[in-house]
Amino acid sequence: MKYGQFCPIAKATEILGEKWTILIVRELLMGGRRFNELQRGLGDISPALLTSRLKSLEEQGMVVRRKLQGQKGYEYYPTEACEALLPVLVNLGEWGLCWARHTVLGEDIDPEFLMYYLERSINPAKLIGDQTVIRFHFNDIDEQKNWWLLVNGEKVDLCLKDPGKDVDVYFTCSIVTMHDVWMGDRTYREAIKSGDLFVEGEAALTRNISSWLTPSVFAESPRTAVAA
Repeated sequence: MKYGQFCPIAKATEILGEKWTILIVRELLMGGRRFNELQRGLGDISPALLTSRLKSLEEQGMVVRRKLQGQKGYEYYPTEACEALLPVLVNLGEWGLCWARHTVLGEDIDPEFLMYYLERSINPAKLIGDQTVIRFHFNDIDEQKNWWLLVNGEKVDLCLKDPGKDVDVYFTCSIVTMHDVWMGDRTYREAIKSGDLFVEGEAALTRNISSWLTPSVFAESPRTAVAA
């Protein structure tokens, strides 16, 4: 896509303006390295389109592709040019909080996508012991109500079936409530006091959830109500 203009905004858009490209950059900057990790964070993108976008970013000097040693496949690393986009993406997200929140629909709050973000937000160093099991029960969805995060050392895995281990912390709420507290729209205290969120488990973990379940990068960003 060429605009035929010397304007730096036009030149940047020639690299970043195609559908999915900005979100691929987001995933790279959040630590996604393998193809399946990137695809998981993106959701509905087809493997063929993701391959095409990664190739384009590589050609533009935004991504470096490295062969996995002794394995099939590649890892993808952001270059300095790609990493320089981090503050741009944060500013773009903050703009979205202020001016595009009214476009968020119920179906946009997908439990699988939210759980992937929660999985990436766990800080194992702030947990107790070598293993922690956290269960989420979403009472407003019909299928896959229960989700587990299993933390072993520094590794965090999302489980769709009961791992058969003692649970250390239980969350019971709607998917919207969990989204809101993680995003910073509500505090855990407010959600618990209103009865929208129930948290049970070891007091050492439930007293300060945000210390080990890191809030969204936008949790402290300003919100502006915009009339629809």
